[in-house]
Amino acid sequence: MIQHVYERARQARLVDAVIVATDDQRILAAVQACGGQAVLTSPTHPTGTDRIAEVAAQLTCDIVVNVQGDEPGIAPQAIDALVQPLFDNPSILMSTLARPLRDVAELLTPNVNKVVVDRTGYALYFSRAPIPYDRQAWPQAPQLLAATGTPPTIPPACQVHMGLYAYRRDFLLHLAQLPQTPLEQVEQLEQLRVLEHGYRIRVVQTTYESVGVDTPEDVARAERLLAHAAR
Repeated sequence: MIQHVYERARQARLVDAVIVATDDQRILAAVQACGGQAVLTSPTHPTGTDRIAEVAAQLTCDIVVNVQGDEPGIAPQAIDALVQPLFDNPSILMSTLARPLRDVAELLTPNVNKVVVDRTGYALYFSRAPIPYDRQAWPQAPQLLAATGTPPTIPPACQVHMGLYAYRRDFLLHLAQLPQTPLEQVEQLEQLRVLEHGYRIRVVQTTYESVGVDTPEDVARAERLLAHAAR
C-alpha cells in the first residue's frame, strides 16, 4: 500500500520530492526496498501533521504536502490541485481537498470525515458526524425511513473531506508547536487545531475519489480500485 501511495505521489507535477515519514521500521524498509526515500521519526507524535513537521524542519522548501499513507488510489492530479492555491495566493497558509458526498451511508459513517465551507471557500468546520443538521428534514427522517424505506436527504452544504494537506513550511512548523485543542481531541481530527487557533484552511473542490484504508472492509475496496486502475 505504501508503495502505491509513494509512486502516485511522485507523478504529481508540482511535487519536487517525496519522503515517507514513519516511526515503523517495517515501513521504512518497505519504502527503501522499492527505491524510495524514508525518514524514521519519533514515535511520540500525536498526529501526522506533527510527524511531517519533524522532517520538514530539516528541509529547505516553501511548501510541504501531507499525503496519507493509507490512500493507495490517490490521483497525482489531486495533489497538484491541492498545491496550486498556495502558488496562486501568497496569503493562503494551508489547503485541503473536498469532494461531493456519494450517498447517505457516507454521511452517517464516522470513518468518513465531513467538511462545510464558507462562501469564499474556507473551512468552517470538520466533523466525523453529519453536518449541518437539516432542521426541516431530519426530525422526520426516522419515520420516513420506517414508513417508506427512504433515507434522509444529504445536506447540500456537506462534503467529504479528503485527508490531504498542503502547508507553507513555516506555518507547518508553527502549527506543530501549538497545543492540541479541545475540538481536535474530541473529534480526533488534527485539522481542527488550525481552526481553533484562529487560522484558515482553503478547501479545494475536486471530483477525485480514493479509498482510505481505515477498516478491514476498506482493504477489499482498495484492491478493487487498484485493479480497475491497472486495466
